[in-house]
Amino acid sequence: MKDFQFINRKSYKNISLQYNYNKMEEKIILKNGNCITELKKIPEKSIDLIFADPPYNLSGKGHLTCKNGKTVTCDKGAWDVVDDIHAFNYEWVTECIRVLKDEGTLWISGTLHNHPSIGVVLKNLGMWLINDVVWFKPNAPPLLSSNRCAPATELIWVASKTKKYYFDYKKGKDYNDGKQLRNLWTINAKRHITKHPTEKPEELLDRILNLGCPEEGLVLDPFMGSGTTGVIAKRQNKRFIGVEIDKEFFGIAKKRIEAEK
Repeated sequence: MKDFQFINRKSYKNISLQYNYNKMEEKIILKNGNCITELKKIPEKSIDLIFADPPYNLSGKGHLTCKNGKTVTCDKGAWDVVDDIHAFNYEWVTECIRVLKDEGTLWISGTLHNHPSIGVVLKNLGMWLINDVVWFKPNAPPLLSSNRCAPATELIWVASKTKKYYFDYKKGKDYNDGKQLRNLWTINAKRHITKHPTEKPEELLDRILNLGCPEEGLVLDPFMGSGTTGVIAKRQNKRFIGVEIDKEFFGIAKKRIEAEK
């Protein structure tokens, strides 16, 4: 496997000096708007790491869920209703690839509802699939239905433009008692800090950003939600661009990131 390489921290120092986007004065940039529109404004090859938790398209008519023991229409918000989810994925992933550095990595979280589409898009766009990380939640809630297994995992595609990309192998071992970090991550689901329905735990983002982005690197989250990625980026002394289409959640994310010391 000689062609499967990562850039270690020492060699990356020489590369990370050459930002196309290092003239921005603000360390944190937050945008309330459509991710595709905002992505088009970002210079190409300027981002070290992209974390994306896109809509799963589970809301609206024909999509049911269980709430308080009753079957109801699933309504996470207007942002979770997409007419053509595959076309949408193709468009925003294309823009993410454009702004990603050649040695950067793209991390996309999802479930079986949208994850297969993302995988096809990444392959069709010529991305190198590094890992399919499985986030296992041992304390996941039980399923009220009795016609299938209770879901207790989420999946994260990790991809890059080339086989030479930044990955902090040593940090990975730190997360696994000095042993090689595997692609099965056991992290408990946490009580949400905000009311956002798909909020990710800080522990998950802490690991992703530590593994995939150098200190003072530039992180992008095109579906910022309640701002967890921005909080962790700020905590780790990394720069951050966050885009959120929902006005209410944008306000929540902004307040939360500003409060992080």
